[in-house]
Amino acid sequence: MTSVDNPELRPEGTYPGQPHIPGVPPQLQRGLSPYGMPARHRAEIPLLIVAIVCMAVAYPYAIWKVVTDDSASSNLALFVFVPLIIFVLRGLTAGAPRANGVKLSPTQFPEAHQMVVQAAARFGMSKVPDAYVVLGNGVINAMSVGHGFRRYVVINSDLFEIGGEARDPDALAFVIGHEVGHIAAGHTSYWRMVGMAAVTYVPFLGSALSRAQEYTADNHGFCFRPEGSAGAIRLLTAGKYLNRLVDADVVADRASTENGFFVWLFNALADHPVNTFRGAALRNRMEHGRLIFRPRPVFIQLAPAA
Repeated sequence: MTSVDNPELRPEGTYPGQPHIPGVPPQLQRGLSPYGMPARHRAEIPLLIVAIVCMAVAYPYAIWKVVTDDSASSNLALFVFVPLIIFVLRGLTAGAPRANGVKLSPTQFPEAHQMVVQAAARFGMSKVPDAYVVLGNGVINAMSVGHGFRRYVVINSDLFEIGGEARDPDALAFVIGHEVGHIAAGHTSYWRMVGMAAVTYVPFLGSALSRAQEYTADNHGFCFRPEGSAGAIRLLTAGKYLNRLVDADVVADRASTENGFFVWLFNALADHPVNTFRGAALRNRMEHGRLIFRPRPVFIQLAPAA
């Protein structure tokens, strides 16, 4: 996937230097950098800088307060050990699938393994992350984790029930691209997680940064398998059995019509974009996903269910 700079070769309706995904309308192709790589959400880095500044102020203050004030709260004392706590929790999170899961390989879940390999190549990663399948017990989920210099993709077994020929393998590929994208974008970095620790105590700010990172990962998923974006929304909203009954465009349309204070508050406190906002962002590639305010109505269709 490369930039198309020759006006004679550039698809109609694209701007100079815009990367092009064959078969995908130009209006859906926002989310790529000028070099054909997935773009970060525009708010991610500014919010991350604010988070790091908060940590740079809060952590020395916590140490000073604990050392000089015998009446310092236990929560403040616990905050001093945040770097160690994060280190241990990352290690346990990474260790669990290695101990209990099935490692993807050319002989175990080979199709999904190939998706991980292709996604890493698509994002210019020098090393393919290890990937594991763990027992989902009905929970639709996947995550990316890191510990030391190693990175992992962990996929709940239930996701593979939407990956067969009878269901939606493109949606599975989108999810894998999303999780590999978290790793490619640096979201699993230990130092990033430490730098973000203080902002979790600031109302709305920490959740907004988390949502921006999810939109960035969605850009990666879209760039890897754009055909899977609608299927991913269907899966997130209705699960693995009813997903084919969902119209992803109707979900996206509601992003601009569902209003009310508690709808707004639920999104503002969520660490992932709500499904309606997310569907609207995946459908309208002309702007970044909305963090706070409702998206504007658009008249673009996501890929219909097969």
